[in-house]
Amino acid sequence: MKNPGGDSSPVLLRQVLETLHTESWAWALNCCDRHRADAEDVLQATYLKILDGRARFDGRSSMLTWVFAVIRRTAADHRRRRFAGSFFRSPPRAACMAADTLEVDDAAGSPEAELATKQAREAVLNALAVIARRQREIVMLVYYHDLTVEQAATVMGVSVGAARQHYARGKRALHALLASRGIRP
Repeated sequence: MKNPGGDSSPVLLRQVLETLHTESWAWALNCCDRHRADAEDVLQATYLKILDGRARFDGRSSMLTWVFAVIRRTAADHRRRRFAGSFFRSPPRAACMAADTLEVDDAAGSPEAELATKQAREAVLNALAVIARRQREIVMLVYYHDLTVEQAATVMGVSVGAARQHYARGKRALHALLASRGIRP
């Protein structure tokens, strides 16, 4: 990244990474199928790539979109290395968003409301674990990280049309899964 004067600014990069850390951590967890140790490794590798200049921001997207794309590519590389290094492929880990990352209105505060909130949260987690990976990624990018479908397409490295299709399918799949479990989406 360049500062307005044109020279590289690692201090500015560090400040941006610190600002985006919480969202970057949540995205790294998603890209690593909720495996914390892998997400830590991926995020550290991502930060190193950015700070040592192997990943360069060229200004074609927002900084958040670019960082998410670097995280996604680093996680994919991490999965490939892990797979190539093992003789047998282990079963996939549960791929769902942690309950602490879902925002739910707890205004009522009654035990019944808290139970309903917990049940709804668990239903969403279970539904997210079931839908296809790309659908889950785009739904999380749009709903949780407040990206547009176009920005999510950039992060995922797919065309906008493909992103829209994954997004529509993901919403339909989540709606159907939640409705089948008696939860109004």
